[in-house]
Amino acid sequence: MNIATTRVPSKTSTSLPNILTYTRIAAIPVVVGCIYAQSVWMYPLWLRWVAVAVFIAAGITDYLDGHFARIWNQQSAFGRMLDPIADKLLVASCLLMLAADSTIQNWSLWAAIVILCREILVSGLREYLAALRVSVPVTKVAKWKTTMQLVAIGFLLAGEAGDAAVAQISTAVGPIVSGIGVWLLGLSAVFTIYTGYDYFRAGIHHLIEADSR
Repeated sequence: MNIATTRVPSKTSTSLPNILTYTRIAAIPVVVGCIYAQSVWMYPLWLRWVAVAVFIAAGITDYLDGHFARIWNQQSAFGRMLDPIADKLLVASCLLMLAADSTIQNWSLWAAIVILCREILVSGLREYLAALRVSVPVTKVAKWKTTMQLVAIGFLLAGEAGDAAVAQISTAVGPIVSGIGVWLLGLSAVFTIYTGYDYFRAGIHHLIEADSR
C-alpha cells in the first residue's frame, strides 16, 4: 500500500525566511562599523563601498524572505513580528551613523528626524491595535516610501566615496552622489509624513471605537 506524504511547511524561527531576516539584523553592525571606521578613524574610502554592498545585500533579503515565506507557505507570527523590526533597525542605525559623520546635516537632519519619529509612531500604534486584534495593512505608498528610503540611504552610504568616483570622471559635476541621497531622503520624508498620517487616521478610528464601547 502506497502512503502519500506531504511536506509540512516549516514555520519555526529557523526557517529560511527567518534566517534571512536574521542576516539583515546581522548586517547592521557591519554597515555601521564600516562607516564609523572610515569617518572617525579615517580608514580608506573603500570601506564605504563595503557598507553599500552589505546594505544592498540586506535590502535584497528583505524581498527574499517575504517571497520565500509566501511560495513555501512559511509565513509565521514570529516572522511577521521580526521582519518590520529588522527593517526599522537597519534604517534607524544607518540614519544615526550618517548624522554622526555629517553626511546628513542642516535640513536633511529634519528629514531623518521625521522618518525616525514616524517609525516610532507607527510601531506604537501597531502594538496597541494588536492588543485590540486589529491589523493595519501595509499600503503601496508605504512600500514606495520604504524603497525610496533604502535607495536614499544607499547613496548616502556611498557618500564621499561616490563623490570621489564621479569626480574622477568629471570635476565639474560636484558631490552628486551625496546630493542625490540628500534629496531622495527629503522626498522620502514627505512620503513618510503622508503614510504616517494615513496609518494614524486608520488607527485612530479603531481607538475611538474602543473607547466608545
